[in-house]
Amino acid sequence: MRQTIEKKAFRASCLEKLRKASQKGAYQKDKKILQKVYSEIIASKAQTIMLYLPLQTEVNLYPLILKLRKEGRKLYVPFMEGKSFRLVKYRLPLEEKKFGIKEPKDSKQYRQKAIDMAIVPIVGLDVTQRRVGFGKGMYDRFFEKERKNIKTTVFLARELCYSEEIITDDFDVRGDIIITG
Repeated sequence: MRQTIEKKAFRASCLEKLRKASQKGAYQKDKKILQKVYSEIIASKAQTIMLYLPLQTEVNLYPLILKLRKEGRKLYVPFMEGKSFRLVKYRLPLEEKKFGIKEPKDSKQYRQKAIDMAIVPIVGLDVTQRRVGFGKGMYDRFFEKERKNIKTTVFLARELCYSEEIITDDFDVRGDIIITG
């Protein structure tokens, strides 16, 4: 995967913006964002949901996870394998892995084929509604294989970092809904 200098510079400026956004008022922003996400889940009647376990600069999904678990929804999170990931059922305890990412213990449980909603963190996006992530390509590789099984993709970020120029590639994940603080 080659990355343009323009995309790398955009990612760096977005990460700096997210770091600043995570230092002040993050709790309130996250709360508002989670209310919007929950409304989308209810409106779409999503039962099987792919989530992420947040890093410091990402929207904190733990309050939403707690609520969705109480409601009995099926929750899946990424489990890193090589240059991509597969989904495993969300369960405790969580362990901290590579890049500071938390994961449940490995499980060989198979998930249902269909995911009603995938909630994905973004660093930024461009005019094509494609995701700029951390630059590892894990979500791109996952979605390349699983896109047909995912009904709706929701992008989340505390701050919208947006490029009016096309800086993403065709393989970058495209979002259906974008929710920011």
